[in-house]
Amino acid sequence: MGSFSLMHWMIVLLIVLLLFGAGKLPRVMGDFAKGLKAFKSGMKDGEDEAVTPPAPQVTPPAPTVAGEHVTTVRDRT
Repeated sequence: MGSFSLMHWMIVLLIVLLLFGAGKLPRVMGDFAKGLKAFKSGMKDGEDEAVTPPAPQVTPPAPTVAGEHVTTVRDRT
């Protein structure tokens, strides 16, 4: 089966105009464009979140006092 000819595309356009009407078609296409814009902005927001690195985890320093031995888990066994 070959591709559509110009006559096939004209018939398809005529059927679409009959189904949706000439006045409703621009509104439908406008809604479609708004949906695409919202999708693109959502994808862009998702990429921004993925690019930002997670906050580094800070471990508190081990408590040490001069002259004392700090017991660790390994020392107890």
